[in-house]
Amino acid sequence: MRADARRNLDALTDAAKAVFARDGVDAPAKIVADAAGVGVGTLYRHFPQRSDLVVAVFRNAVEATADAVDELAAVHAPDEALALWLRRFTEFVATKRGLAAALHSGDPAFEALPAYFLGRLGDALTGLLDAAAAAGTIRADVDAPQLLRAVADLCHGAPTPEQSQAMVALLVDGLRWRARA
Repeated sequence: MRADARRNLDALTDAAKAVFARDGVDAPAKIVADAAGVGVGTLYRHFPQRSDLVVAVFRNAVEATADAVDELAAVHAPDEALALWLRRFTEFVATKRGLAAALHSGDPAFEALPAYFLGRLGDALTGLLDAAAAAGTIRADVDAPQLLRAVADLCHGAPTPEQSQAMVALLVDGLRWRARA
């Protein structure tokens, strides 16, 4: 891919992420293209269907969230790395509320995304859980799919991102307390 095409692609996915968070995934293509500083034709050249753009935004967010594990684990104690990653995951869930409806719309373009989400983020989280449990700083009887579901449920039940963060902080405190009990 040429450098200018790559820049356009990156600008489109970044703009779509912001537009989707603000206006939902049904925002007009022109708004996304304008936010990216490109024409609508460029948007459609890279993403012929809206579902292609939604998938790209979702996959980029999943990858960025999963990739944060190594950075956090290298700098923080295992339980703190876990808490910080869960905070990041909470932000991911809070900003993807509009995508949830699209992902469960029955559109075949989205069929593989739930397994991709659970596999990629579950693998990332498993490493953090194992390290913190081995260090004796969290309880050892929680697995990644359970914790991902618990955080997602807490986020969907909270009216603001700040309340989501507070609820997840309580959950992390519970993981830590049980390790000491």
